[in-house]
Amino acid sequence: MVAGVEYFFVASMGVGLIVLIRWMAMDSTYRSTKRRLRLAREHANQYILPEDLDYPCQQLLRRAQNAVEAIMASAVHKAGLIDSIENQVSLPEEVWQIATRLRKLSSMHAEQGKIIPRELPKGMEDAFKPYTSALDAAWTSLSQRVRHLEKYAKQVLKADKVYHAHTRLEKLAAKTPEYQQLIAETVRDELAHERIRELSDQAAHVRKLFEESILQARQAAGELLRSPLT
Repeated sequence: MVAGVEYFFVASMGVGLIVLIRWMAMDSTYRSTKRRLRLAREHANQYILPEDLDYPCQQLLRRAQNAVEAIMASAVHKAGLIDSIENQVSLPEEVWQIATRLRKLSSMHAEQGKIIPRELPKGMEDAFKPYTSALDAAWTSLSQRVRHLEKYAKQVLKADKVYHAHTRLEKLAAKTPEYQQLIAETVRDELAHERIRELSDQAAHVRKLFEESILQARQAAGELLRSPLT
């Protein structure tokens, strides 16, 4: 009988221990979730969620992010042929500044939609117009900012294409003497000189295109960064 009691006591202790462990695990999860929520509230001004933006603002921000991602992933950026350090510092900040303004614009647009009646009394349209015009002006300004980013990205991608062609041509250029010798040995003198000159001219042309494309990318960056959003 005593053995049975001891068994029951041990079994009860085992069940109690399991319940205690499960409670501790649940409590730990609860405390961890609570801590994360507290941190999220404390740092709410340091991140932006998709639901913070209305659909047009989400799309505009995505365009800005795509442009910056294209620039940062480019070969000319990685090779340091454009101002890579400035890009790494300024472009993420530019996207963040655009995002914060889009968040504010979304909030004010939603607020305005609740305040301004759908059907205004006759003669009242002009009274509300300055407020709607202010939001329109902000949208236009931010859209222009994103277009500047996209213009920069376009120039960088153009430079990338020329850069890839340039690197391939450089490999061939190293073998120019072999090609010149081949032409000299197999083609009539007058025609040989013309072909050799074409080789040199083509290499110079591609190099010029490459230098021009890099310059255009830098100019586009200059236009963007001369008036940063702060």
